[in-house]
Amino acid sequence: MPRTAKGKADNGACEVVCVHPDRVRAARNSLPQEETVNALAEAFRTLSDPTRIRIIAALSKHNLCVCDLANMLGLTGSAVSHQLRLLRGQRLVTYRKEGKIAYYTLDDEHIGNLLDEGLRHVRGE
Repeated sequence: MPRTAKGKADNGACEVVCVHPDRVRAARNSLPQEETVNALAEAFRTLSDPTRIRIIAALSKHNLCVCDLANMLGLTGSAVSHQLRLLRGQRLVTYRKEGKIAYYTLDDEHIGNLLDEGLRHVRGE
């Protein structure tokens, strides 16, 4: 834990009670609507699974079918289909059919950008 100049542990809390009404009001007014916050939280919950992150990462570079993804991940087609169903439910991926094969891709460029930003963050870039 970081230390203050006097050597006390610094837990990041204010040492005095001091509310800045203008800042609080501005911050409150800038918050997204409740429905939007809940939808974003649900999307992040969906992305919180390592297998789904791997699927998103693969689809950010290539359009792949369930069989391709299953082979790449070492999973069954059924397991991959289940993960894709969750990702589709959050509009993170989409697919197009070519005959009997469904090719998956990211729903839009925002998903790839979100992945890239997250990777840069955890890599400390």
